[in-house]
Amino acid sequence: MTRRNLIHKWTVYALALVPVWLLDACILPRWPVLGVIPTLLPLAAVAVAVLEGGLAGSGFGMGTGLLWALAYPGGFGFRVFLLALAGMAAGILSRYVLSQSLFGCLICSAGVLAALGGGHVLRLLAAGTAPLPVLLQVAVPEWLVSLAWSPAVYLIFRAVYRKVGGTRLA
Repeated sequence: MTRRNLIHKWTVYALALVPVWLLDACILPRWPVLGVIPTLLPLAAVAVAVLEGGLAGSGFGMGTGLLWALAYPGGFGFRVFLLALAGMAAGILSRYVLSQSLFGCLICSAGVLAALGGGHVLRLLAAGTAPLPVLLQVAVPEWLVSLAWSPAVYLIFRAVYRKVGGTRLA
């Protein structure tokens, strides 16, 4: 694949991330479901990783993590590392253990969201912010509502993959 085709491919993926980000940042916070707001950016990183593989998933996860850390209040640089690692793991799992399909994306998304939510719960628990039952009353519905958005996010990136994904431009 030429450099021009590679740049074109990842530009299209980045442009597909824009509506997901706008939905995550501007639209969904206005209408909480079950009292929580879903998180879509990790789902985007997982969807691309499932379709493109571990190396590409880790790069896209790093870019998505950078957007997540810079664009949201309270962002910290560790999100960049976490989403890069999540993209790599999801890409490898979907390629060698699961399948590169919606089912594989759902399994990987569930794992990534559980790991991110669990880490957040542990951090708040260690800080003494609230007891565990209260934290789980927020974390579990947030996990479920976010996971419900996974098919929509996957279909957006699946459409991009069918046009420019893999080695289609080569």
